[in-house]
This record gives sequence, C-alpha cells and structure tokens, in this order.
Amino acid sequence: MKRAKTLMSFRTARIIPAVEYTQATSARTILIACLAVLISCGGEPTAPPVSPPVTPPAQPEIPISGAAVPGLGPFEQSVRDMMRTYGIPGGAVALVRDGRLIYARGFGYADLENKTPVQPDALFRIASVSKPITSAAIMKLVEEGKLKLDDRVAPFIAHLTPAPGATVDPRWEQITIRHLLDHAGGWDRDKPNGGFDPMDRPAIAAAAVNAPAPASAETIIRYMKGMPLDFNPGGKFAYSNFGYAILGRVIERLSGMPYEEYVRARVLQPVGANRTRQGKSRMGDALPEEVKYYFPEAGLNWPMVQSVFPGEGMVPFNYGGYYLEASNASGAWVSSTVDLLRFLTGVDGRANPPDILSAGLVAEMTSNGVPLCADGSCYYAGGWNVRPVQSGATWWHGGDLPGTKSILVRSYYNISWVALFNAGAPPKFNGELDAALWDALAGVTSFPTHDLFSTFR
Repeated sequence: MKRAKTLMSFRTARIIPAVEYTQATSARTILIACLAVLISCGGEPTAPPVSPPVTPPAQPEIPISGAAVPGLGPFEQSVRDMMRTYGIPGGAVALVRDGRLIYARGFGYADLENKTPVQPDALFRIASVSKPITSAAIMKLVEEGKLKLDDRVAPFIAHLTPAPGATVDPRWEQITIRHLLDHAGGWDRDKPNGGFDPMDRPAIAAAAVNAPAPASAETIIRYMKGMPLDFNPGGKFAYSNFGYAILGRVIERLSGMPYEEYVRARVLQPVGANRTRQGKSRMGDALPEEVKYYFPEAGLNWPMVQSVFPGEGMVPFNYGGYYLEASNASGAWVSSTVDLLRFLTGVDGRANPPDILSAGLVAEMTSNGVPLCADGSCYYAGGWNVRPVQSGATWWHGGDLPGTKSILVRSYYNISWVALFNAGAPPKFNGELDAALWDALAGVTSFPTHDLFSTFR
C-alpha cells in the first residue's frame, strides 16, 4: 500500500501538461524557426542564405560522467534517447532530495568536435532560468527595505529618456515591480500583426535613440519608452524578457552596484553558487569549463550570420548572432546544475538548508500570481510557474536560447531537479524529460543518504 501511495505521489508531482512550457519560452526559439526559412523576426538579425548543416559524426554511444544512483538507469537511458532524437550533443542533470544533492551526472559532449565529455558540473547558458535569480535579487531589495513590490517602476528608470520627440505612453506610470515580476507589464511579444521582443532588436533600438550598437538594456528601455504599450499594466500575463531587463536596471539603481555584482554578492555567493557568472556573446569570451553551443545535428559554425557587433562580419549564430549581454537580467546567466540547485535550495521555503529570504518573502514571491494554465491550475508569480497542490506547491522555470535548453524544478514532493543542454529542443522536450524522471523515481526503493554538494566547487 505504501509503495502504491509513493508511486501516485511521484506521478502527481509531474509538471504536466507539457504544453505549459510553451507559455514561458524565450522568443529566441522563434528565431530558430526564422532561420530555417531565411527570414528574420522583428527585422533582425538578417540571416544570409545558408548551406545545409554539416552533420557531425554519428554518436553510437553517449558518454555519462559522474556517479550512478541505483534505480535511475531507465531515466538515464531516456535522457540519451531524447538527446539522440533531438540531436543534442550534451547535457547535465542533477537532483536534490531533502536538501541533499543525491545525483549529478553529465551526458554527451561539451565540445563535440574534440569529443570532450560533459562533466556533472559543466557550465551552460541557462537562458530564462535566469529569471528566478533576478526575482530573488528583487526580494533581497525588499528585505533590505529599499523597495516594495507595488512601487511604481517609472521613478527608478526616469534617467533613461526616450528619443527626442518621442511620445511616452502614459500607462508607463502604472507599471509596478510586481507587474514586471509576473509578466504583466503591458508588452505582448505574441500580439498578432506586430508583436515583437525588444531584446531581439539590438540594431533597431540603437538607431532609434542614436546610441551605440548593439543596444544595451538601457538603450532598449529608452527605445521602448517611445513605443505604445500593448495592454493595461496588470491586465493579463504576456511573457516579457523586456520586463526583466527593466528589473535589472532597478536592481542597479537601488543597490548602487552593477547587476551582476549585486546578484552575486547578495544571492549567489551566500548559497555557495560561486561559479555562476554572466555569459558573453563572443566565443572568445566564454568562461572556463563552459560548454560549446550548437544547433541540433549541426556543427559549431552553423549557421553563419552577420554579427550584431558592427564590423565583425560573419559569425556562428550562437556566438554573436544575438546580443546576450543586453539580456543580463532576463536570460544571460551561465551556471551549472550543481550551482542552480544550491540557489534553489536557498530560496525554496524549506528548512534544510536555511533560506536566504524570510519565509514571508518566499511566500510573497510565489503567491498571488497571474493565471497561466487554461484550467486555472497554475499561475506565474515572482519568476516562477507555480502549481499549488494540497500538500504544497511545485515551482518551475524553463529556458530557451539558440544552443540552450534548460529546466529548473522545485516539486512539492521535497525533490528538486535541474537539466541543462547545449542545443535547443522543442517545447515538449521538458515535459518528456519530467515524465521520464518521475517514472524512474517511482521505481527507486531506497534513496541515497549522501550529499554530493561538498564534492563540487
């Protein structure tokens, strides 16, 4: 009877249906589709005609690094099968139970050309899994008494002026910090006939306000101040990378520190996530032990596109085809599965290990969000998708960039997990991975009692 109850608990812990992931993916997923038909979204980046990708040599085996855990063999086979299906060279998966890191393994290749295996603590771009990190930094400002979630955002960015002669939508004055955290600020990138993600317009934004290209987050804010909002602030959920870009500037304004410096000092280092840093666009600026990024079933240098950096000519799309630095608060962190679970266990509302936020702030961060699921079973609040259940709640966030797929989950069942990959995949991928994990966990008769956190930097 106990076994049957456990099986049911694991199955109800799944983040289903998988379609929910599609509502919180980065607009850059759209860019991949655009490249396939040789057009650009929002006017840029413009892709030249490209040759078919050179498919790397077939991978008869996908190597695995790190220590095995009894009972998770079927899950590992599912991971390798999915990587083959979707043409993903490498990834890493880690699992926490009761605050202890019980599983961390690398799959496939960090560098496909040189056949360098992914290590369990390899560094990956994490795309929109950056948003919970930015949210936690905002909550630290609240804890420090420097900010309230219902404060208006306009005074904090008043120094970022629009282009001369631009008309500012008066609804900017209604936007609050909470609206930005919950993707309810007033911008809808998916609006028919004209919706766009401002973060994908680095040249247009720079030209509009006569600023250097590619456009920084500050430049994009100035540009967007001259554009009308798409709906009244607080009126609905509409995923917005731009809203989180604004939050990054609020953090800088109120802390008096650069965004990365404040977040590392007040959020990441206190939980031991010391290797998590801001990513860079250019390949030459990659962090030590950072994986390389690919399009599925393609080599490192496909496709070649015009660099967003003026005068740099043609570059691999994943290395200068978009300007990662402008998205520092919405999608530019580079981290490992181990560091991300250190972060998560420091803000998850559980006693072990102690959180860096008060219980009240954790509750406020993940409560009273904007409805997300069509059936009303989940909502988005404070940088997390949240599904309440009788015994608690499951939180999660996915991330997508060209060359990146990520997912971070805090389940109500006292298990948290993370997966990072160095190529993109369709929205259903995370749902399939989630289902495979819970099916495997249902068959585990005895969980490890060890804690691997201390074995990783």
